[in-house]
Amino acid sequence: MANTQHMANAIRALAMDAVQQANSGHPGAPMGMADMAVALWGDHLQHNPANPHWANRDRFVLSNGHGSMLIYSVLHLTGYKLPIDELKKFRTLHSKTAGHPEVGVTPGVETTTGPLGQGITNAVGMALAEKLLAAEFNQPGLSIVDHHTYVFLGDGCLMEGISHEACALAGAWKLNKLVALYDDNGISIDGQVAPWFIDNTPQRFAAYGWNVIDAVDGHDAAAVSKAIASAKHSADKPTLIVCKTAIGKGSPNRAGTSKAHGEPLGAEEIKLTREALGWNHEPFKIPKEIYADWDAKAAGKAREAAWNQVFAAYKAAFPAQAKEFVRRMKGELPKNFNQVAFDAVVAAHTKGETVASRKASQLALEAFTAALPEMLGGSADLTGSNLTNTKSTPALRVNLAGDVVKTEDGHIGRHINYGVREFGMAAIMNGVALHGGYIPYGGTFLTFSDYSRNAIRMAALMKQRIIHVFTHDSIGLGEDGPTHQSIEHAASLRLIPGLDVWRPADTAETTVAWAVALQNAHRPSALLLSRQNLAYAPKADLGDISRGAYVLAEPSEVGMKKTHGVIIATGSEVQLALAAQKLLAERKIGVRVVSMPSTNVFDRQDSDYKQSVLPAGIPRVAVEMGSTDGWWKYGCAAVVGIDTYGESAPAPVLFKHFGFTPENVADTVHAALLRKA
Repeated sequence: MANTQHMANAIRALAMDAVQQANSGHPGAPMGMADMAVALWGDHLQHNPANPHWANRDRFVLSNGHGSMLIYSVLHLTGYKLPIDELKKFRTLHSKTAGHPEVGVTPGVETTTGPLGQGITNAVGMALAEKLLAAEFNQPGLSIVDHHTYVFLGDGCLMEGISHEACALAGAWKLNKLVALYDDNGISIDGQVAPWFIDNTPQRFAAYGWNVIDAVDGHDAAAVSKAIASAKHSADKPTLIVCKTAIGKGSPNRAGTSKAHGEPLGAEEIKLTREALGWNHEPFKIPKEIYADWDAKAAGKAREAAWNQVFAAYKAAFPAQAKEFVRRMKGELPKNFNQVAFDAVVAAHTKGETVASRKASQLALEAFTAALPEMLGGSADLTGSNLTNTKSTPALRVNLAGDVVKTEDGHIGRHINYGVREFGMAAIMNGVALHGGYIPYGGTFLTFSDYSRNAIRMAALMKQRIIHVFTHDSIGLGEDGPTHQSIEHAASLRLIPGLDVWRPADTAETTVAWAVALQNAHRPSALLLSRQNLAYAPKADLGDISRGAYVLAEPSEVGMKKTHGVIIATGSEVQLALAAQKLLAERKIGVRVVSMPSTNVFDRQDSDYKQSVLPAGIPRVAVEMGSTDGWWKYGCAAVVGIDTYGESAPAPVLFKHFGFTPENVADTVHAALLRKA
């Protein structure tokens, strides 16, 4: 029979040894949550160390990611490909044991955590994906989607506002397979949290519609295991298990204090801790019998084998659905996607409609959501403004019993009302994407991307395919004024490594932006869309739009033989550039107009292509209703932009006030050319 105390002490020893060797890290949380880990991983977690990507595994999220040595320890002890040498390299360059858990780096890690509150929010997204996939694919007697999402989280996660957004939605969606274990130790970096964290957490979660199991001894593995077993029987509510613990459990002088939180215990205190725990082993040495107690390889193999039998029966009975499930869990687009995208782009080009780019986005979505059942949309209480809903995406509904309500033709809801929860929406979408089976997209106003920003950054860091629809992208939204008018937001988003930002000028560019975003399996995208109508910009060739920038109009198109300058424009300002080109032709000045819907994508092109679009030696002027800083890297002689906040007035008045007129653009180009002469 397994010795649960020794199993827990193995985590404590590995945590304090790794942190001490790195001379950096957080030993307190792993030491305090060790018994909780024994209960979950030893008795309940459905996983297979030999296959970390098994589709029906339980998902485990360490939301308080600073306690990373807990997850590294259990992954090592249970048999994942994380040898002891990697634990010895904790927090060193290119190790598999980074300071905070990173998905794609460490086998068995489901999400990158560290920014507190986002882990629990990712877990809500994972549990939502599980619930929706089960409703979509499971058949009577053949449940191929049937797993739980477990989260460890601490006081810091619960203090972060995003936890309120996410946990309220988890209750509304009745995510009964979500189980959160709260490490209630009352300590943070600044000491006892009581003076500044006075929430009644059990009542708070009960008010969200959660099942709450309060006052569990977090150092009694059997008691925690019993609570988890009870949580697994919840039919219509997620569960919060409040585990009372001592941070740094086992350390004679630091347990229960902030000194255990974020620094090594020190050689002398580690010696005393070993004596107090009765752990008479050298650093990083785990006895064979404890490895045997932790070993999950045989059980994991048996679990996956049993599921494989169920899936084989499912495949025999429902071959089309089985094939679709495998495709979607792999994140592969349908084989006909390129044709779907081509047809959508050609249709947008042929119709040449004058519509707001937010409407152009919805038109593109009609085609893509019809072809891709994995597209899961939503909006932060702005559906009628963001236009993220389509005929193929009915609203998500969950009934009082906790079941996903299907339409008359048997489809689940694929458009989510997130409420006014931009940050929560963004991090939930990260969790949905990490789980697999869906491509999430969600909308809000561009100005409110500030609320979402850290989750967008995490999506880029984790290389996840999430698509953010940001409408009302400029002063063009008009009377709502500077609180809603984006100035620095496009430039700011473009600075996030790994994020593609698109600001399309018309229906064709918008459709291409969607197609490229959907094809980018390992990169998030942000689409910046207008409220005001944009005329279609005639173009001879659609092929180069996907390269981020292309030559839209040559001087010859307005009767000029020579190219004196280049105007670079994005989004709604492309029409300004075209109008300015005509005015300049009247002054015998020939300019090329370059539409640059995505600076990020263009910057990745080879030098020959970039040179063909922006020839050397020809002066350039950029035009965009936003911060000018990012445009100087293209060697611009001038930029028509805004480096102040906007104003409240009708859009046409604002355009004239801020100089976004064909005449001012033409004058700016003319003046720049004179300076270069």
